[in-house]
Amino acid sequence: AVSRGRPARRFSLRAQAGILLAVDAGQHTLAARAADLRGRELAAERLVLEDAPLVGDDLEAGAAAAERRLEALRALLDRVSARAGAGGSVRLLTVVGVPAPVDAEGRSPSGDAGYWPAMNPGLVDALDGPVLVENDANLAALAERAHLACSGADADHLAALLMGERFGAGLVVDGRLLRGADGGAGEMRFLETVLGDPRGADGVAALARRWALEALEAGETSAALSALPAAELGAKDVFAAARDGDALAGAVLERIGDRLARIAMILSSLIAVDTVVVAGAIAEAIDPVLEHAREALPRIGTPPLPQLRASSLGRDVVVRGALELALTRLREDPLALLATDPLQEPHPPTEGNRTS
Repeated sequence: AVSRGRPARRFSLRAQAGILLAVDAGQHTLAARAADLRGRELAAERLVLEDAPLVGDDLEAGAAAAERRLEALRALLDRVSARAGAGGSVRLLTVVGVPAPVDAEGRSPSGDAGYWPAMNPGLVDALDGPVLVENDANLAALAERAHLACSGADADHLAALLMGERFGAGLVVDGRLLRGADGGAGEMRFLETVLGDPRGADGVAALARRWALEALEAGETSAALSALPAAELGAKDVFAAARDGDALAGAVLERIGDRLARIAMILSSLIAVDTVVVAGAIAEAIDPVLEHAREALPRIGTPPLPQLRASSLGRDVVVRGALELALTRLREDPLALLATDPLQEPHPPTEGNRTS
């Protein structure tokens, strides 16, 4: 008879052994989510910043605004931790997404007229506990890849575009996130040269506002948009007017669709992504733009053409990507994270069934 050894012992971490914090530190809004060690949401908080960090030549004012941003983020993390009932729990890992390139050490280069360091003012050292800082579009790409994979779709070659005020791309090729020197893969500044537009990296919100105002200044008419003060006209107004059949607004969305198609073709040709996902809050209204972009693709490029999708993850896509990364790091080496705080007793795994 064949003798079998003892059954393997399997372990799982107590879900309450600590908390994970996932953060989207955008230019104008901070969003945070606390989760247990199985990824279940415990609490969420959102804060609209009263002032955006200044960039440009006034370094002193920019540093002061960045410090206010940092204090607001610390307070937000304290609140979401308290709401999660985690006052005495260890913050095992905080993952923060920022609209700036981020290197392997969690730091952003000095560039873009001071914008990048204003968005990431040394967060990896300034926040409590172990901290990972990552580019927001990269986190969006991780969230979209996980979401598509769960539905059975191929997600090994995709670009996730964050397209609010600025274009940013998270790039996954052969199942791996592309980073590049200083974390700069996916920065879209090249569009200024390729498209012949000094503001080529403007996102959908900025383009809708800019092109609508330019058309009005050129003498084109729009009953809906002309009634609004120029300083108050925004992308929501342009999309709403296009829905109601406004010709000027419709032409603006068509131009945005053409630009999106060109960007998708560039990414497809350069790094062979087969799926381009428009992510973030703008995805909820992007369908008319995607229709124009899909129509434009065959005129712009040759097969194989990338598939264009609107994300279904909403405005929390960066937070979801941050949580996905936190859970990945926890699965890779749970004991290392549990032992990161020498002032806290690490919580040993409890015997039972391993959870995925």
